[in-house]
Order: sequence, then structure tokens, then C-alpha cells
Amino acid sequence: MQIDSTLAPPAAAALPPKPPRNVAVDAYRGLVMLLMMAEVLEFARVSSNFPGNWFWSVLAYHQTHTQWAGCSLHDMIQPSFSFLVGVALPYSIASRMARGGRFGPMLAHAVWRGLLLVLLGIFLRSLAGPITNFTFEDTLTQIGLGYPLLFLLGFAKPRWQWGALAVLLFGYWLAWALYPAPGPGFNWAAVGVPANWPHNFTGFLSHWNKNSNLGQAFDVWFLNLFPRVSPFVYNGGGYLTLSFIPTLGTMILGLVAGRWLRASAPRIPLKHFLYAGAIGVAAGLLLHWAGICPVVKRIWTPAWTLFSGGVCFLFLAAFSYIIEMKGYRKWAFPLVVIGMNSIAAYLIAHLCGSFIEDSFHIHLGAHVFAFAGQALEPLLQGAAVLLMFWLILFWMYRRKLFLKI
Repeated sequence: MQIDSTLAPPAAAALPPKPPRNVAVDAYRGLVMLLMMAEVLEFARVSSNFPGNWFWSVLAYHQTHTQWAGCSLHDMIQPSFSFLVGVALPYSIASRMARGGRFGPMLAHAVWRGLLLVLLGIFLRSLAGPITNFTFEDTLTQIGLGYPLLFLLGFAKPRWQWGALAVLLFGYWLAWALYPAPGPGFNWAAVGVPANWPHNFTGFLSHWNKNSNLGQAFDVWFLNLFPRVSPFVYNGGGYLTLSFIPTLGTMILGLVAGRWLRASAPRIPLKHFLYAGAIGVAAGLLLHWAGICPVVKRIWTPAWTLFSGGVCFLFLAAFSYIIEMKGYRKWAFPLVVIGMNSIAAYLIAHLCGSFIEDSFHIHLGAHVFAFAGQALEPLLQGAAVLLMFWLILFWMYRRKLFLKI
């Protein structure tokens, strides 16, 4: 692998001034975390109170994950977060090397960071359990498992990055394609899937059916190596440990975007983003429609990596055009407050929601949010909780308290 000379540290006497933060990236990251925190709005529950109402149905659809193939706005949270990890890496490497950082200690830090992300993900998934829940499909654990490899690719030439992406996605697709598909006598009930589940594929695409695939077989072996209350049989949502491999592909796409941004600064490589976005979306859909590889977020198929990565490029293009090129920045401030403290936002959403809800009920009354009717009570309560999330992050922003790993 060839080292990218553009990442070499400059001479100490000629250190350039620290470049300004890319507000578009912070705002995009803020939108991603806002969508995650906004689960407290409970659009699906509100929609059930207004049957047949298209407005609430659309909001509910885009606040839930699709059952299998397809994409909702909610499905874009994890790939966007992973993509933005890659975008930030070239800046992080360049900053550390400009301060005299050496490859060995930096690699050790990357491994340590990946381990912390894995442990934090496991911790959060264990909060309601009697013992540690060793599971690795969480967003943080998936990023943590692939982060050291992403760091190494951050020092590689662009052709090595593209080559690594191609080998990773093709190899992962081939491994799944060669693994036996479920036969006509497969016991679907044993893996938590109704026999007549309408989202199962037929023909070649059945290699990517829920809980009957290579990733499922790996997890039945791997997850049972850890202590558990009961043996692992299947994940109810179909999520898999091995998804960290194509998730690394998403992070590599973000790494490419970050290199383009850094190399073009202060210009924005808008055409690069638009072309990459269009090609990624088209390639993912073509693989799906041709019956080669489906677009399924839950198992993070290679086609999903390309499709969602393309959407991420388009999101980045939109934010960059509006904020960096046109100069419209004030509107994005609420998003920037969240985006500059994404780990804190993630933890607040997972740790503080119930506490804030209980505090409202204790001090303001059990039905304080029912003043507009019970049908809208979940929405109003969620809006109040979401506001509290943001105020905590705003307090941290004002005091320059940024949680980093």
C-alpha cells in the first residue's frame, strides 16, 4: 500500500493556520442526530390515532425502518453517521500530524477509539438487561469494529481506497451468494420469520432473506461464545454482526468525500458529490432491479452500501451548496449545536429520555401534554423532551463542552 504524501506533516516553521470548521458537515451531522433524537415524537403512535390520514402516515413511515427492502428517511440515520465518520478522518489525521503526531501512536489511538465505541455500544444495549448484552449490530459497535481499518486507509492513495471498497463489497456479496439459500423445507418459525412473510425474496435474491443467511449463521456461532441469559437463536430485526464489513464501505465513501473536501478547500467539489451521489444511487438500484443484490438496510447489503452512500453524497452536496457556497448559515445553527456534539447527543437520547419524561409527569402532572387531546399527547410530550435534549446540548455548546472519543 502506498502512503499518501499529501498527509505528510509540514515543517514546524511553516504550520498553516487552523482551517475554519466546515459548517455544512456539522449541520448534516446535526440533522442525522436530530432524526435519531426525534424518535421521541412517536409519529407511528400518533398516526395510529388518525387512521387514514396521509400526513401522519408519511411521517410515521419515515420515522421507522423499512421491514426489509427499500429505504425510509429513518434508514438513512446510521449510514449518514457512518459516512460522516469517514468525512472527518482526513481532517483528523492532518491535524494530528501537523501537531507532530507519529503513525504508531495515532494507530494505537484509532484502535483504542474503535474499542471504546464497541464497548459503549454494548453498554447502551445492556441497560435494560440482567447481564451484559454482547451484541454488535448497534451503530457505535459497527463503526468501532471497522474504524481501525478505516484509519489505515486514511493514509492510502485514492486508488487503494477505491480498490479496497471494490474488493470489500464484491467479496462480501460473493460470500453471501455462495452460502446456501433456504430451501423449500426451511423452518421459518424457528428463526422468527412467518412462513408467508411478504418481504421474503425468491430465486437468487433468497440468499439475502431474513435470518436465513450467512450473517445469521455467523451470529449463531459467534454470539453464543459470550455469556447469555439464553442461547442466541436470531435477531428479531434481522440485524447482524457482519454488517460492519459493508458499513466500512460506507465509511470509505465518506473518507473519499472528506479527501475531496480537504483537497479542494476553500472550494466545494459540488460536481464530485453530485456525480458520486447519482452513480451510487443508480448502481444500488440497478443491482436490486437486476436481481443481483437487494437494497436492504437491516443486513447492509453491498447494494445498500452503494445506494445509501449515494444518498449521503447528495445530502452533503445539498448542505455544502446552501451553507458553504451560498452562505446561508444562520438557519443551520440549531443543527450545528447538535452536530458538534454528536456523541453527547447519542448518549443523551439513549440515557435521558425516560428521566425527562418522568420529571415532566412528576412535577407538572400525569397528563400535562393532553391539553390538545389524547391523540396528540405523545407528539407534544415528545416535542418537550426533544426541546430539553437540545437545551442540554446548547448549554454544552455555550460552555465549549464537547464529548469526544
